Amino acid sequence: MKIKRQEHGKNGAFFIEEEGEWVAEMTYTREGLRKIVINHTAVSKSLKGKGIGKALVNAAVKFARGKNLLIKPVCSFAKKVLESSEDYEDVLTR
Repeated sequence: MKIKRQEHGKNGAFFIEEEGEWVAEMTYTREGLRKIVINHTAVSKSLKGKGIGKALVNAAVKFARGKNLLIKPVCSFAKKVLESSEDYEDVLTR
């Protein structure tokens, strides 16, 4: 499954699409020039337990590192993932 990214103005999303519908998504808002705020993560029932949510968070981390951005997780799922490992400290902000 391919994770795609879409951004319009200050709002964006990482998502997986099947047959024209988003079956997994993680939305964010840009805050200033150097920060994105992850505000929501959702994965369809058919994909639950397959690591898709974590893959969306990892896509956001890769994007943030490539653009020299920080991530502020407001979404409880993203916050749990990002705060669970020292691997994300370079992009995590509170």
